[in-house]
Amino acid sequence: MSAQNPQAAADWLTPEALELIERARAMIPRLAERAAQAEADGKVPVETVRELEEAGLLRVLQPRRWGGHEMDPRVFYSIQMALGEGCMSTAWIYGVMGVHYWQLPLFPEQAQQDVWGANPSTRIASTYMPVGKAEPVEGGYRFSGRWGFSSGCEHADWIFLGGLLPKKDGSGALEHCTFLLPKSDFKIVKNWDVLGLRATGSHDIVVENAFVPEHHTQRTNDYTDEGCPGRAINPGWLYRIPFIQVFQRAVSTACIGALNGAIAHFRERSAAHVGKHGGKTAEDVNAQLAVTEAMMTADELALVLLRNYEPIIAHAKAGTRMEVEDRLLQRAQSARVPKICAGHVDELLRACAGSGLYKNNPIERFFRDIHQSRGHIANNADAYARAHGAVMLGLPNADPFV
Repeated sequence: MSAQNPQAAADWLTPEALELIERARAMIPRLAERAAQAEADGKVPVETVRELEEAGLLRVLQPRRWGGHEMDPRVFYSIQMALGEGCMSTAWIYGVMGVHYWQLPLFPEQAQQDVWGANPSTRIASTYMPVGKAEPVEGGYRFSGRWGFSSGCEHADWIFLGGLLPKKDGSGALEHCTFLLPKSDFKIVKNWDVLGLRATGSHDIVVENAFVPEHHTQRTNDYTDEGCPGRAINPGWLYRIPFIQVFQRAVSTACIGALNGAIAHFRERSAAHVGKHGGKTAEDVNAQLAVTEAMMTADELALVLLRNYEPIIAHAKAGTRMEVEDRLLQRAQSARVPKICAGHVDELLRACAGSGLYKNNPIERFFRDIHQSRGHIANNADAYARAHGAVMLGLPNADPFV
């Protein structure tokens, strides 16, 4: 976060929350030191994941009945932004895997017991693309498919996978469903060779004719109590927030932290750097403009994130639902984050001039990581802006997740 901390007087920043955020900030130097090797290995180090776990950071959104913190999502995203300053790949898998501690409580109690009964810290990976083929059988489904982009899957013992099932209303229409499978039922195909976010290890997942019991499924976009049976034992307002309003920010917020990380490196480098032709970067008007515009943007994006959660939480506590126009606008604002951050990290890297393009410049990694994040379907900024615009101009909402 910036020095002008918008969180200073927020009631959600309890002493416990502040301590967790500080633990995340204390990790930044270590994450930065490990970032290059993590990228080379194509995997966030086991050591880093263990430190996240030992610090209690992964379980911010987990119910207290399971030993979690059951905290305001703004604590979760504040931690993610902090981690992103050191290593965006670490912040990315933190966001994706951390959300699963929030979603599993929506499943029936038996599913929660199956995953957390022996170890409440057990981690879940995911890939929600609805490509799974589910055949109804007695007690559940025979399930098969191949999915891409399962971030952090090598660190998980269970996985959430997307598929389509007929709605229970008898209409014949299909709806998105999340299927829960143990590690023994899926195979990781290590094929994550990409431009950025290389350390996320977002490999493909293959499942061949696995049995998934009915209680290991959850209708992802059904926000009713019937669709979220776990609420009967996890009644807190946190578990009444719609799925997309939690997940969408998990795959964009790391970019704000990464931009702040790039700013910090740029300031340190530019204060002392003298170019081959004798010019000081600190005296370059383009560098001066680039750093301030990037700082203003990071501050603004964080403010919008925190502000947007005020009505989300108010509606969750009241048991009401936001107007579709507001939900769509928030979706567009979340998707816009990587696009805006990418433009500013471009300018920071450009202001580093030729010598800044070497691989030993951490800004180069932030540049690639932020640009890679724009490929996630939830970060398709233009599509979600158009979806909001269509509704504002009188057309029906076409986004099934909103």
